[in-house]
Parts: sequence; structure tokens; C-alpha cells
Amino acid sequence: MNPQDFFDPLASEVLAVAPTRAHDLARLRVLAQRHAAPTVTVVGKYNHGKSRLLNELVGRDVFAVADRRQTVTLSEHHHAELRWLDAPGLDADVAEQDDGHAQQAIWLHADIRLFVHAAKEGELDAAERKLLQTLREDQLRTRRQTLFVLTQVDQMSDEEQLAKVSAAIEAQAHGLALHPVSATRHRNGVEGGKQLLLNKSGIPALQALLREVVQQVPAARQHEQAVLFADIGEQLQQQQAAAQAQWQALQQRQQQQRQQFEQGLQSVLESIHQDLLPIVELQGEDPALTPDTAADEFRLTAGKRERARIHVAYSRACIAIRAHLIQHGVEGLPADQRTSVASLDTVMVAVMGISVKYRADLRRRFCEPAGQAQLMQSFLHYYELSEDQQALQQALAQAQSEQQANTRALEALQRLRQGASA
Repeated sequence: MNPQDFFDPLASEVLAVAPTRAHDLARLRVLAQRHAAPTVTVVGKYNHGKSRLLNELVGRDVFAVADRRQTVTLSEHHHAELRWLDAPGLDADVAEQDDGHAQQAIWLHADIRLFVHAAKEGELDAAERKLLQTLREDQLRTRRQTLFVLTQVDQMSDEEQLAKVSAAIEAQAHGLALHPVSATRHRNGVEGGKQLLLNKSGIPALQALLREVVQQVPAARQHEQAVLFADIGEQLQQQQAAAQAQWQALQQRQQQQRQQFEQGLQSVLESIHQDLLPIVELQGEDPALTPDTAADEFRLTAGKRERARIHVAYSRACIAIRAHLIQHGVEGLPADQRTSVASLDTVMVAVMGISVKYRADLRRRFCEPAGQAQLMQSFLHYYELSEDQQALQQALAQAQSEQQANTRALEALQRLRQGASA
């Protein structure tokens, strides 16, 4: 199997939960090519002599050299078991397309960076200082080395001026040593067979240093792999712990809210039970069941008084229950149970109905265990279907999904790590 065919699906699992690690994973993908030649990337601002320097280092004119902006994409050449990359000049393209290619060369492909600055330009500007500081920090973290190459030193008026510029740049270079070179002197020395000119060009010394640094690339790659895997793994572990904590907090909230609703409803129903006992425990004939006659239309009969008493008691019971439901967000029906009459689309109507209630109804619903259990079950059903509880269930499902995704990502990262060390 192609190593990339193995790498990419696993990396996708990690990216699904850690999209900010896209660059690190892309770098690990490059590092997975263990037998790839070490890559030397030359980086610097436009017209600072990067391409000319590369041509002298490889001993051939393979990189385009021009007074106008020439390199607009990554240009590469393989020589002496090294891969050489010539990136577009930093800030050369106002659309920042060139900068994007340069950043790719610096951060994705490079094992060694040659940071190029022309001596004639004097001190580093703000963008160069920022980049150099970032490269220095990356070197400390990943062991990818950056060599500061001061180019075009032959264009300085004299050695004193060169020393002055070099001292100013060294103060900005964050501890990196300067390697002064002249591509022109080197070319003239090669063409004229002048060894002193070759040595004075600084190119042979830079080539010797590069050979030493190249020997350190395999160990640096292993170290960088370990650092990247550790950093990504730490992030995934933190995300997993956060998702687990979130799920536990949501589950605890769900349990507490249900317990509060259930216990509160039980208390309300028990209070209603006690309040209704004097009404439902009637000895003898029930006046409420005696129908009124036509002659009783305008008279206050015993039956009317008793039915009114039952109705008031039932209304109070409903008010107490509804207050508890509202407190817990259980009022309207789910969308799939609603009718065209809004006043009927309530949990109270769905459970209690709209029919006239008599003493036997009150006794059966509120005073008998079976009736109380039925009310509890019905209201709990609509409690679970309430908007708040549905949202909480969705949040729980999301948290659980995040846990599962993080678990898959951790497993994928472990397999990537094992593949890298195999």
C-alpha cells in the first residue's frame, strides 16, 4: 500500500475534530516519506539574490535569475542527494499568491532553511524580523535549522561598511550566525580558476556547513515527528476530556431537572389529593348527580352548589398542576400533535381533557393510586417532549458524538504514530 493511501484516511479522522492541525498533519504527511531527500529551502525578499545563490550552491544555472520578479511559484531541483527549493520572494506579489508559495516552502517542505538578506539593503525590515523570530522559535521546537545567509556582500563599498551592516543585522538575528556570501565572486572564481576569490565568496564555507547540517536531518525529522504527534495528541486528549466533562454535566443536568420535575409534580399531586379528600369522601347520595328541572333554571339548588364546589376544586387542581408545568417549560404540545386551534394545543388539555368533571372523576384521577400513576406517566411523557428537554437531549447527543469523534481521532493518531515508527 502507498504510505499516503494509509496516511490520508487516518489524517481525515484527526482533521474532523482538530481542523487547526491541518498544517501539522500536512507536515507529518511529508515526514512520512522517510526516504525522501533532505529539502533545502531558500527564503527571503524579492531581489535579494536567492536564485543566484542556489545556482552557485548546486553548481549549475538551474534557477531563473532576473532583475524583475521571475520566480512566481515553487521551483525545485535535485542535486547531490538534496532537494533544493527556490521560493517566490516574500511580499513580491501584492495579491499574496507568491507569499503563499513561499510559506509552503518554508513550513511544509523545508528541512533546512536558508534565510537570505542582501547586505546592500541594510537592516532587516519588520516583516523579515518577524519571520526570522518565528523561524528561530521553530528551530528550537522542531530542530529544523535556519542558516542566515547575507548575500551580495561584494556590493558593499568597503569592509568597514560591511562590518557595520553585519553588526546591525546580528543584533536583529536572534542569536543566528551570519554567513556572508557573494555569488558574483564565486562565479568569477569558478570561471577564472581563482581559489582565493572562491574562498572569499563564502560559498565553499556555506557548502561545508550545509553538509554538516544535512547529516542532522534524519534525527531532526524524528524529533519533529515526535513533537507534532505529541502536540496533536495533547490537543485531542484535552478535547476528549472537555467533551466528556460536557457530556457528564449535561447528563447530570438532565437527571437533576427530571428529578426536580418528578418530585415537584408528585408533591403537587399529593397536595391536590389532600385538598380533595373532603370533597370526594361523601357519605350517602351525591347531590351533584341530581339533575335540575326546568323549574330549577333560576334557582340555586343543592346540585348546582355541589357541582360548582367540584368545579372550583378541579380548577384549583388544574391551576396548581399548570403552574408546575410552566415552571419546567412543559406547556405547549409538540409540533406533530398540534391542531388548528391554539387553545387546545396544551399539555393540560391533552392529559386532562375538556369534559365536565364529577366527584367520581376527581376521586379516580387524584385520589386513587392508579389515577395518580397515570397522571404522572402522562405528564412525564410531555416533559420529555418539551422544547427544553429536546434541546438538552440534542446537546447530549452532540457531546456524545464529539466524544466518539475524538476517540476515533485518537485511535487514528496512534496508528499514524505507529506507522511513522515502523
